Amino acid sequence: MQIPLVDLNAQYQTIREEIDKTVAEVIANSAFIGGPAVKAFEAGFAEYCNAGYCVGVGNGTDALFIALKSLGIGPGDEVITVANSFIATAEAITMTGARVVFVDIDPETYNIDVSKIARKVTSRTKAIVPVHLYGRPADMDPIMEIARKHGLKIVEDCAQAHGALYKGRIAGSIGDIGCFSFYPGKNLGAYGDAGALVTNDEGLAVRARMFANHGRIGKYDHEQEGINSRLDGLQAAILNVKLKHLPAWTESRRENAALYNKYLQNTSLILPYETDGLKPVYHLYVVRVPHETREKLQADLKSKGIATGIHYPIALPNLKAYAYLNHKPSDFPQATKASSEILSLPMYPELSEEQVKFIARSVAGKTAG
Repeated sequence: MQIPLVDLNAQYQTIREEIDKTVAEVIANSAFIGGPAVKAFEAGFAEYCNAGYCVGVGNGTDALFIALKSLGIGPGDEVITVANSFIATAEAITMTGARVVFVDIDPETYNIDVSKIARKVTSRTKAIVPVHLYGRPADMDPIMEIARKHGLKIVEDCAQAHGALYKGRIAGSIGDIGCFSFYPGKNLGAYGDAGALVTNDEGLAVRARMFANHGRIGKYDHEQEGINSRLDGLQAAILNVKLKHLPAWTESRRENAALYNKYLQNTSLILPYETDGLKPVYHLYVVRVPHETREKLQADLKSKGIATGIHYPIALPNLKAYAYLNHKPSDFPQATKASSEILSLPMYPELSEEQVKFIARSVAGKTAG
């Protein structure tokens, strides 16, 4: 049995007619930049996120960068974020000219440890970028309280959390701006690069749209220098189709996570868990394996046709890219330890219970409790 980490073709086959039709319509109408598909998606996704405005952009990294720029973040500023994420989170901060300030993770949730944020705030701090990692919402209430106390902005990195709920509020609608990636493997994925930001602040939405479109509102009326980062018509059309299916796909992911928890409960693995008030969307199903056995387990699963991943094998402060910050692994002990133990098992809506059982049996044979 061959089980990939993500099966994009399996999803395509379930919506093939819808996708092929909408792509053909965009091509027939030559609506490649802007156009009705983009407008429809921005309206639909804003509504889905319970936000007043959505601005489609080229990718998730751009969404973060544009959000920070629209908030006035730049050289001399500091922005706080978490030590365990994809580099895009930190990259977008430094792209503005600001300094990235890392905070260690909560070892149980892998999200930012809210108890350690306040000590990183300085007179130069302008924003916090919490990441809803693996589809589990960060603990937003205390983060928002810190932001209010110090006059900081909040940019939510929702690249893995489309539809995740925190105490009844949808990820992306809680802070000043929510940023999304629609990279093909995401819970809501395009067939190429794409992204968006959502906000309830009209002025912020206008600034973001202007900056993403060469600093202009009219065709040649450039009020500032900007960048070129636009959601194209083909990707928007595809996302329009997929958005209708996202709630059902989310429930399938949650059901598969529950099956994993059931079938892996007697192993020595540390499994993801849910707490009251949170509704994770399981972009990834991440378990924790003793460092000395992770590589062997991966090799054994690969021999059985089961793909796995590590998200992420090096904590951000420990990357060569951030050597200039002069951090030591011991500065972020929880993120450093987790990076040597976390393991992502296959997770996608089309994963069957039979496949989950097969994966669980294969894992259990090497990790019996």
